[in-house]
Amino acid sequence: MEIDQLEPLGPWQWRLPAHGSMRVPAELTGSRELIRAMDAAVLRQIANVACLPGIVRAACVMPDAHHGYGFPIGGVAAFDSSLGGVVSAGGVGYDISCGVRSLTTRLHVDEVRPVLDQLADRLFSAIPAGVGETGALRLTGKSMDAMLTGGAAWAVKQGYGETADLERIEDHGRIAGADPELVSEKAKARQKDQTGTLGSGNHYLEVQRVEKIYDQAAARVYGLAVDEVVVSIHCGSRGLGHQIATDYLERMLREAPRHGLNLPDPELACAPIDSPLGREYLAAMRAGMNCALANRQVLTHLVREVLSDFFPGTWARLLFDVSHNTCKQERHLVDGKPRTLFVHRKGATRAWGPNHPELPGWLTGTGQPMLVGGSMGTASYVLAGADASLERSFGSACHGAGRSLSRSQALKRFKGRDVLESLAAQGVLVRAHGLKGVGEEAPGAYKDIDSVVDSAVGAGLASRVARLKPLACVKG
Repeated sequence: MEIDQLEPLGPWQWRLPAHGSMRVPAELTGSRELIRAMDAAVLRQIANVACLPGIVRAACVMPDAHHGYGFPIGGVAAFDSSLGGVVSAGGVGYDISCGVRSLTTRLHVDEVRPVLDQLADRLFSAIPAGVGETGALRLTGKSMDAMLTGGAAWAVKQGYGETADLERIEDHGRIAGADPELVSEKAKARQKDQTGTLGSGNHYLEVQRVEKIYDQAAARVYGLAVDEVVVSIHCGSRGLGHQIATDYLERMLREAPRHGLNLPDPELACAPIDSPLGREYLAAMRAGMNCALANRQVLTHLVREVLSDFFPGTWARLLFDVSHNTCKQERHLVDGKPRTLFVHRKGATRAWGPNHPELPGWLTGTGQPMLVGGSMGTASYVLAGADASLERSFGSACHGAGRSLSRSQALKRFKGRDVLESLAAQGVLVRAHGLKGVGEEAPGAYKDIDSVVDSAVGAGLASRVARLKPLACVKG
């Protein structure tokens, strides 16, 4: 990216002034090196986002950003319906409510290492992963609709977990305002046997050890201690979310002229929030969010079953569950005045600080956990949201390392078998259905996670709590 066209706001933040059809500036978070290394398409895409009606204050880019569909992945934008604001399916993404949840085990790494190979095999066997993989649940008709309205709360009622889990999930595990009737039958058919499955691509289930604690007080609240084992799950709404995005992107593009929308890019197809189409998409998207929450809850149950077989009496406690492909209706201060905004976070995590009034009581004074995934063989982080994120990025921060190479570029550079051998030499076990996916997800295809986190922390969006290192990874 050509950095000369950006105004520095400090060592970690940059601004592209509004020009041409841009209604607001674009603001980018990252070190000079990270910003310079971003593909130029990120700047073009976020400038296009800044042209959309009803956008408020600035279109934001997180330090892990890279080129996406319409919005860059790592893009954040907030819209005011009273100003003709829009909702964009591309601003949420195809994998609606893709996210990460982490479980603490209280198991010391020395207890786990002797059985790590067998544990990895059992998790790989118990967790359906990969393209088209199906699970044991079969949902149709009323049971499908109940899942789409109930989310993780529905899964708990079915026996997948406990009520206490819901206090450790955004929105208590259920997104209000979902309407399954606005989800196509094709989308539901794709999901009928995919609840409780991991999927493919960058999705994973990872056994990790806590390598380092930065904030002892926050770590105690989160249940983290050095050399204890954590299990993290990264997945989303599977085929249902993808189909919802496909269905509504087509409608949004088709109906754009009717709403007087002159789109800078067809991939930014959108609809006014207060239009019938806008309201229908939001209701269908919320059903997709509930699908993802239910999916991760069922996977949590499967992980707990495996762990209890290896370590009887162990209960893996949910640390937190955060989504990073969403559009949420939230209250924010803009120019000192409270306004209701529709915040698009695409490849970005909510980052509410310790004084946010809507945090559950157990997090007051600590801040919302942010689960920032790395890549196979590198670190992941647990961060805490910071109060300053509200004014700088609508309460948002990075969600992961972020790709530096496309999947096709990665396959040209990395061979799956070589990646597996390299990771094994580092003590990281990988279980995957194919070598192609391993090559696509090679650690070298991603940005440096430490640099990404340094930028988010330096910009005041979050604070460090813990650094996690992988022990075993299950890939689709």
